[in-house]
Amino acid sequence: MALLTRRRSLLLAATLSGAALPRMGAHAQGTFPDRPIRVIVPFPAGGTTDMLARLFAQRMTEGLGQPVVVENRGGAGGSVGADAVAKATPDGYTLLFHNLTFSSTTAALQLANRAPHDIERDFAPVSLAANVPMLLIASKQLPVQDLREFVAYARQPQQAALFYGSTGPGSIMNLACEVLKRDAEIAMEHVPFRGAAPLVQEMVAGRIQFGGDQLSTALPHVRGGALRPIATLAAQRSPALPDVPTVREQGYPNMELRGWNGFFAPARTPEAVIARLQHAIAEAAAHPDAHRRMSEVGAEPVGSSAAELRQVVSEQMAQVRPLITELRLQVE
Repeated sequence: MALLTRRRSLLLAATLSGAALPRMGAHAQGTFPDRPIRVIVPFPAGGTTDMLARLFAQRMTEGLGQPVVVENRGGAGGSVGADAVAKATPDGYTLLFHNLTFSSTTAALQLANRAPHDIERDFAPVSLAANVPMLLIASKQLPVQDLREFVAYARQPQQAALFYGSTGPGSIMNLACEVLKRDAEIAMEHVPFRGAAPLVQEMVAGRIQFGGDQLSTALPHVRGGALRPIATLAAQRSPALPDVPTVREQGYPNMELRGWNGFFAPARTPEAVIARLQHAIAEAAAHPDAHRRMSEVGAEPVGSSAAELRQVVSEQMAQVRPLITELRLQVE
């Protein structure tokens, strides 16, 4: 972890100093941006992705000298908003702020031959924005403290129907819970939601017993005692919840997934524009106030090269495609 933190610090320093930026002509430097930039969040307001997008937009507005405006456009597990960006003019004025669900919904749509876009062909990665682990949570009404106890509870003879929630068919949490059903040999019914905020509300009310999203979404309810954290999907425990074990620690390594949020532009966006945006994102990630606010909700601000985001997406697509195919997940 120390090496990772040091590497990120060096990358941010290089980016902010200009050392990591490709050379840009004076014309490109002086003209972009010359009007507001739109950042599409492909989920309703209120979830982690929306919150982080607005934090970055505020600081990027200061750094770029033009308004950076967040627009929520939910639907089909995030694919509606993503498709709007894929079809936008590749000039840097329309960006996508997405999370790891981008990989699973894309793979599910490709499996069904209904994909309106290709994550690796139709988008230009700009920068990772933050690492945010996925958190499995249970209703406090259940007599369980961790994932092992939840599985034991679900296996009880004549167990009443259990319902798990996700942010939509084909989402990462939909995939993770279906993997759990397969590996633990338990029964649960999927209840999809249009965003993380309504999912968490239903779990607090006790109508959904199990589910999850990025850690930041549920953290206030966890700290307030309304929801019970039972596992993280990350490779290591989260500093925000150090007592919560990972899925691998509890015997379910196939559920392990890296949680991330990042910026994408339409394919063929000029490299000089990408570089200008990367610089603004790195500045935003390094801003003390943004850093503090993200850390408070369990997010690790990043700011990276396009190549690093491209590698994260490529590796995750390779991980989820076989699972999507086996489990036949579909996006509605």
